Amino acid sequence: MTESFNTLKQKALTELQGVDSAEALESWRVAWLGKKSELTAVLRGLGTLPVEERKAVGAQANVVREELEAALEARESELANAQMSMAGDIDITLPGRPWLAGRLHPVTRIVNEISDIFSSLGFSIVEGPEVELDRYNFDALNIPKEHPARDTMQTFWVDDGAPKEARHTLLRTHTSPMQVRFMEKYKEPPFRIVVPGRVYRYEATDASHLPMFNQVEGLMVDKDVSFADLKGTLYEFARRFFGPNRKVRFRCDFFPFVEPGVEMAIECASCRGAGCRVCGNSGWLEILGAGMVHPNVLKGVGIDPEIYTGFAFGIGVERLPMLRYGVDDIRLFYSNDLRFLRQF
Repeated sequence: MTESFNTLKQKALTELQGVDSAEALESWRVAWLGKKSELTAVLRGLGTLPVEERKAVGAQANVVREELEAALEARESELANAQMSMAGDIDITLPGRPWLAGRLHPVTRIVNEISDIFSSLGFSIVEGPEVELDRYNFDALNIPKEHPARDTMQTFWVDDGAPKEARHTLLRTHTSPMQVRFMEKYKEPPFRIVVPGRVYRYEATDASHLPMFNQVEGLMVDKDVSFADLKGTLYEFARRFFGPNRKVRFRCDFFPFVEPGVEMAIECASCRGAGCRVCGNSGWLEILGAGMVHPNVLKGVGIDPEIYTGFAFGIGVERLPMLRYGVDDIRLFYSNDLRFLRQF
C-alpha cells in the first residue's frame, strides 16, 4: 500500500509541473484532490479494511493529501508571480497606495481661521445653544414682539408643548443671543468675545442664501469703547483674512441691538466689482453687520451705559470663502460633492 501511495504522489507531482494556467491548475486539483480522485476513494474505503490496517493506511493517505495540497499552493503562487511579470504593468517594488486622509470641511476651516485672527486680537472664543429661547433671541436684543425686524429673521419654532401662538423655543436666527447670556453671567466688563456657530432662518434658497448657515458674533464692552475701535478691529480682520488689496466698504444700516449700525462689505471676488449674480450686480457682497451696542441691551443685563460702551458684529461665514476663492454659489459647500470640497 505504501508503494502505491508513493506512485500516486509522484504521478500527481509530475503532472503538476506541467500545469501552466489557472484553468489547468483547477483541473489538476479536481483530478487529484477532488471528491472523485483516487486518494479520496482510498479514504472512503478505509471502513472496509481490518482495524489493524485502517489506521496505518489512513495516516499514509493523509500525509499524501497534505503534500499534494502544499504543492498545489506553491504552484498557484508561482503561476501568479509569473503572470504579473509577463503583464509588465505592475511594479512590485513600488510602495503601496496610502489610505486617503480626511480633512476639515472648508467652512469649518474658515471658522477656525476667523477664531484664530480674533484670538490674536485678544478675543475669547465662546459657544452657545442652537436651540434658543425667544427672550434671548429677540426680546433681550431690543427686538420686542411687535418689532418689524422680526420679519427679516423668520425662524423655525420648536414644539415645546405650548400652543403655537405661545411657543417661545426656536432655532436661533443669529449667534447674538450669546451677547446677553455672556453679560448676564459675568456682569462686570471688560468683555471681548467671539461666538462661532450655526444659525437658522426660514427663507428661500438661492446662490447666496441658505436656511442654515454659520455665523461668528463678536462683542467688546469696556470703558471708552468708540466707533473708531469697531472700524479699526474690522479693518484689521479684513486685512489679515483677505489681504491688503481687497477693497472694504462701510455703509449705514439698521440693527435693533446696535446704535448706530453699519454693514461692512467686501469687493466681490467673482466679478471684481463689475456686478454678477453672486453680489446682485452691485459689485459688493455684505459679510457682516456691526455697530455700537444699544444702551437698552446693556441696561437689560444690568450694565450702566453711561459708564460702559461696546461694539458688536456678526459675520456670515460662508460668504468669506466665496469672496476669497471666487465661489459663485453658496449651495456648493453643502452639496457633498467631493470634487468641489477637495479643492480646499
